Amino acid sequence: MDYFSQANSAPLYILVGVVLLFVAISCVLFIRKSYLAGLKMGMDRSVLRTTITSSALFTVLPSISILLGVIALSGSLGVPSAWLRLSVVGNLSYEAIAAEAAAQAMGVSLKDAASLTTGHLVTILLVMTTGISWGIIATIFFGKSYSRKSTQLLNKSKKKEGKSFADWAMVAMFIGFCGTFIGSYVAEAVVFKHFLPLLTALIAGLVMRGCEYLVKEKQLAWMENFSLSLSMLIAMTAAVLLAL
Repeated sequence: MDYFSQANSAPLYILVGVVLLFVAISCVLFIRKSYLAGLKMGMDRSVLRTTITSSALFTVLPSISILLGVIALSGSLGVPSAWLRLSVVGNLSYEAIAAEAAAQAMGVSLKDAASLTTGHLVTILLVMTTGISWGIIATIFFGKSYSRKSTQLLNKSKKKEGKSFADWAMVAMFIGFCGTFIGSYVAEAVVFKHFLPLLTALIAGLVMRGCEYLVKEKQLAWMENFSLSLSMLIAMTAAVLLAL
């Protein structure tokens, strides 16, 4: 049995299906509890139903970015693993970085899926799971105190004129995060003369800037929920066309 036959085997689909079914049932139970709590507070049933319907509709397009992530990872990790990782906890940027780092440590690459084995897959999933689990564990033990401290700092910063240290720290971390990706794309363009990743990133950035303009200048607040999905879809489509 080859690698992809094992990575997409029926037992894996069953295991992932059980986990996702548990998550789906939990979501339904929380929706029910929230709905009943709203009625207990005296909220009108029509308002609650409208809120549920509008929230469901507004999650459709943003969830496309998650689907795109599943498609991107499934080419190397198989559908069940990618489906599980991006349906429960994690995001494409982290999962892709962690998976590629684990693969490179073993002397292979996700770009060359033909060189992967089930041993590689198990190790990659172990690295991804271990890395993402610390956030959950830290939240259990330190989430409440962290939230209380963050609220205090936020209230203090609101009383001051201009931006606080926390505001600048968040901006700096975001710039560093983006710089990590853009730097690798620039290096690939300069060293290997491979411009497609850099052009794709630039197109995605331009689309995101256009969405931001529509949200802030044209007061199209609903666009904010769709900006990530639109930028990914348009950039990926452009990448395919540029690669032809």
